[in-house]
Amino acid sequence: MSTALITGASRGLGRALAAGLARAGFDLVIDARDAAALDAAAGALRASGGPAAQRPGGTAAQRPGGTAAPRPGSSVTAVPGDVTDPAHRAALVAACAGRLDLLVNNAGTLGASPLPALADYPADELRAAFEANVIAPIALTQLALPLLRASGGAVLNITSDAAVEAYAGWGGYGAAKAALEQASNVLAAEELGVRVWWADPGDLRTDMHQLAFPGEDISDRPEPASVVPAFVRLVSERLPSGRYRAAHLAPVSS
Repeated sequence: MSTALITGASRGLGRALAAGLARAGFDLVIDARDAAALDAAAGALRASGGPAAQRPGGTAAQRPGGTAAPRPGSSVTAVPGDVTDPAHRAALVAACAGRLDLLVNNAGTLGASPLPALADYPADELRAAFEANVIAPIALTQLALPLLRASGGAVLNITSDAAVEAYAGWGGYGAAKAALEQASNVLAAEELGVRVWWADPGDLRTDMHQLAFPGEDISDRPEPASVVPAFVRLVSERLPSGRYRAAHLAPVSS
């Protein structure tokens, strides 16, 4: 059974990806800062018919059943905490119990909100954005690499078009995602036995995206679940390392 570690999985894209990977047959290790929200997400994953059990050390109670047939032996382990905390990163890798096939670095932060111009960007907020969006995923990847090398696994770093396009107000977030993209690019050149993908999901209807537009209606954006088939295709077909956009990864209809 393959194992996927997904950060920031209590809501939004992370939760949707966790559900998609569970349906694809992955055991899951998931995290989020809000323990109650993470526990609820883990319960929903089990109820949806993906993982049916829990490894020792997880926080949520087992809830078998659901509308789809569970996969025997699959599991979900919920580890609450902040990916910027070194002890939490170590706990996440330990929860993988010696096997990891896919690391999804999804957790992150928008930074200052409402979005300020770079001329007015608070230095502390900028530093925190880089800590969460660049340092934490690189540090977690470092810890996970021995397991990923052993399995011939993959790293999926969630990025943004703000990393490559100039949008007023997005300088802090965009600069951090650009740094993550280049780090991913270098990692792909160094770790030839591991797939490294940095992928842009596009604008989605998430809490983080709402923070970028406080008080505005973003209901025209698609739900996170809409891009999950694209990411599952990336993983299941084990496409070459590189930068991808979800819009270009829609599975080909047979």
